[in-house]
Amino acid sequence: MSKVIPSGVITITTDFGHKGPFAGVMKGVILCRFPEARIIDLAHDIPAQWPPEAGFWVSRSYSWFPAGTVHMAIVDPGVGTERDILLVEADGHVFIAPDNGLLAPLLDNAQSPRVFRLLPNEAGTLKLVAPSATFHGRDIFAPVAAEIAAGRVALDDIGESISEWTPGWLDEPEVKVGKVTGVIVTIDTFGNLISNIDAKLIQDFKEPVAEIAGHQIAMLQTYGRARPGELLALVNSFGVVEIAKAEGSAAEGLGSARGAPLLVSDGYTT
Repeated sequence: MSKVIPSGVITITTDFGHKGPFAGVMKGVILCRFPEARIIDLAHDIPAQWPPEAGFWVSRSYSWFPAGTVHMAIVDPGVGTERDILLVEADGHVFIAPDNGLLAPLLDNAQSPRVFRLLPNEAGTLKLVAPSATFHGRDIFAPVAAEIAAGRVALDDIGESISEWTPGWLDEPEVKVGKVTGVIVTIDTFGNLISNIDAKLIQDFKEPVAEIAGHQIAMLQTYGRARPGELLALVNSFGVVEIAKAEGSAAEGLGSARGAPLLVSDGYTT
C-alpha cells in the first residue's frame, strides 16, 4: 500500500522546450483525467536527451513542494524502446521517469525508497490509449501521473517492485582528504556553471578554492563580493558549488560546458 497521501500537485520536467504543443498537450491529458490537478512547470529547457540535468533539478527541487506531490520527469532518448518506466516513492513524494539514469542520483541518496517498474499490462486498467512510438509523455506518463495524483491508484497497483535500476550517467563526486572532484551538471541562463559538489562535502574546508579549466578561483559568499568581470565560486541557493562571473557569463569566459571537471580543494595553491 502507498505511504504517500496525494496532494494533487504535479510537477513536469522535460527537454521539450517551449516550441510546439508538447508540454501543453500533456497538461491537457492530466486535466481531462483529474480536473482539480495543480500543475507546475519545473523546467522544460533541459538540454535535449540529457537525463542527468533533469535528475539534478528534480532531486534538488522536490523538497520545496508539498508532501504528496507527483514529480514527472521526461528526458527520454529511449522512448519507444523496451526501457522501463520507474515509479518511485521517496521522502513523501512520488516520482515518475524513464529508467535511463535520470532518477539514479535521487535513488542513491534516498532513505528506503520504494521503487517499481510500470507494468505494461496495466494499460487496460488505466484506460491508456495505444501509445505512439515517440510521445510517451502524452500517452503514458501524463495519464499515470494524473491517476496517482488523484489518489485512484497506488504504485503497488500498477507496478512491480524492483531493487535495481539504470545507474546515473555522471559519477558521484570523488572525496579525498582536502579535495573533492565533481563535474558541471548544468549551466543556467546567466552562464553560471553549476556542479554536483554538495556544500556538505566541503563544509570543513578552511579556505576552499575551486579549480576549473586551468583557473584557480576563490570561494566567496555571494556574487556582489566580486568585482565586475571577476570569476568566483560560491555555494548557490540549491546547496551546490557554482562557478560564476560577476556581471558576466562564466561559461563563455571559461569555455566550459556540461561534464567539465571541477576540483575544490582546501587551501589556495599557485
